Amino acid sequence: MRVAVCQLNSREDRDQNLRVARDLLERAAGAGAELAVLPEYVDYLGPGKTAPKPESADGEFAQFFGRAARELGIWVHAGSFHESGPDDEHTYNTSLVFSPQGELTATYRKIHLYDVEIAGRVSYQESRSVAPGAETVVAEIAGVPVGLSICYDLRFPELYRRLAIAGARVLVVPAAFMMHTGRDHWEVLLRARAIENQCYVIAAGQIGDHEPSRTCFGRSMVIDPWGTVLAQAPDDITIATADLDMPRLDRIRAELPSLANRRL
Repeated sequence: MRVAVCQLNSREDRDQNLRVARDLLERAAGAGAELAVLPEYVDYLGPGKTAPKPESADGEFAQFFGRAARELGIWVHAGSFHESGPDDEHTYNTSLVFSPQGELTATYRKIHLYDVEIAGRVSYQESRSVAPGAETVVAEIAGVPVGLSICYDLRFPELYRRLAIAGARVLVVPAAFMMHTGRDHWEVLLRARAIENQCYVIAAGQIGDHEPSRTCFGRSMVIDPWGTVLAQAPDDITIATADLDMPRLDRIRAELPSLANRRL
């Protein structure tokens, strides 16, 4: 199974963001990818006051990526977007997965929200405008069980263990990981989630500067169940591809059965 991570610098111009996303999906399909993964908030990453109106899971955002999946004949994990939430003050941070027929096959709402105060460096309270999801999701993609997550979820290993126990063989992490934490934690956490759950990890990130005063780390990557980085995107708007070898995953789980040996 060949996969692609698509790395963007989404900003205030939603139409331009979507054009770039579509171009990267075309490049992924041209490279032979069966699944392409986009980053968190792929359609808009900018000031809240100019953000697009939240949509339902069958709105314009979904129609755009469903059509792209159908026309390109690939599975598309559409990163995430602002889905209409439980009240007027809150949205959901939601991932959608589309089949090569353009059908919506899975929906995941981000569970862990980024509420962080670092004096003089960052102040961000995602929960002020985003409601948490409540359900873990393992989606069937091209016959492979795939566990879904978003960005800050990465710091909560119990989520990924639950996904692995539920049968996930691949874990997906669309993200807009901040530069000041990403340079030290991004790869370490991704490799840890791969090793401890004996799963492939596909992580697609935003790259570069975004208003207001946000810089994302990028370095989108694909990691195997041994913790080896199979592919990593450079610091640019681009794609990176890798082949997932499921028999290798089976061998790793058989030779070092840590997932099977768990007692808690």
